[in-house]
Amino acid sequence: MLKLDQLIVQFDKGLRTLLAPARTLRDYPDESLPEHEMSHEEKRHAAALMRINHVGEICAQALYQGQALTARNPATREALQQAAWEETEHLAWTERRIQELGGRKSLLNPLWYSGSLAMGVAAGLVGDKWNLGFLEETEKQVCQHLDEHLGKLPPQDGKSRAILAQMRVDEAQHADTAHRHGAASLPLPLRLAMKLSSKVMTGTAYWV
Repeated sequence: MLKLDQLIVQFDKGLRTLLAPARTLRDYPDESLPEHEMSHEEKRHAAALMRINHVGEICAQALYQGQALTARNPATREALQQAAWEETEHLAWTERRIQELGGRKSLLNPLWYSGSLAMGVAAGLVGDKWNLGFLEETEKQVCQHLDEHLGKLPPQDGKSRAILAQMRVDEAQHADTAHRHGAASLPLPLRLAMKLSSKVMTGTAYWV
């Protein structure tokens, strides 16, 4: 059973994820790259893609917090908490890039967060191997999604591309960590359902 102090900590994390500026210990991946000229439409498109990726990091924060909250094995919990910290850095990177491109964050972030938190708690409750399996599959799908965005960015937007490239490296490492800790392979219907829900999220976040 979850203790009151655990719930308070998670509530505080949720508020900070949604309302406070995210922090990063590593340098911004695009720090040394110049800003190249882009048309208004190219900037709008790049900002919308980065908004989708920011939403993905909001969801990841909530997902990993929920999973860590209900994980039984300390090693599993530590792996999830480490992944959550790196996702916080991704939040900082994407948030700053959105601002530089003149865009805005998704208006539906509280909805994305609450839904992902519930999914994370549920994944943790069914057992650590399935919890890790959910993490591994999530990160594999995120890598595919980042590959798509790397191909959709305006050619001259090297700054956004550098951010997404480093994010992809991190996400692949998270999937590998989950696999090494004993992740179970998720059934095909669940993997397809995850892809469908991701498609709904990305399609909505592009505009809202």
